[in-house]
Amino acid sequence: MTPATRQEVLGLYRKVLQIAKNWQSASGQIEETMREKEYIRNEARTLFRKNKNVTDPGLIKQCIEECEARIEIGLHYNIPYPRPIHLPPMGLAHKRGRTLRHQEKLRTISKPIYLKSHDEIS
Repeated sequence: MTPATRQEVLGLYRKVLQIAKNWQSASGQIEETMREKEYIRNEARTLFRKNKNVTDPGLIKQCIEECEARIEIGLHYNIPYPRPIHLPPMGLAHKRGRTLRHQEKLRTISKPIYLKSHDEIS
């Protein structure tokens, strides 16, 4: 990892922790605000620790883009949790075959960048 990339990643981590510190839930209830703040901190710790040994520049760039997307979406919609999405449904394909592979490929392609790592830790 280059020093510039390292500084960018550390800056994102600090930004997420700062957002968690100043977070206010949409409902304004103290209990919900505390729960959401804790979720933001835990999610950041988990994902940054999981990816701390990544050395591939392309994968690092993808992780940075995912983090920035989740920050923007969270601030815009005022929800810390990943937004639900509508993936193409799995049809009645056979257990093997071209149709099943095609459906799995469609689901992989249509998954937005801000949810790439969410399924891995859930």
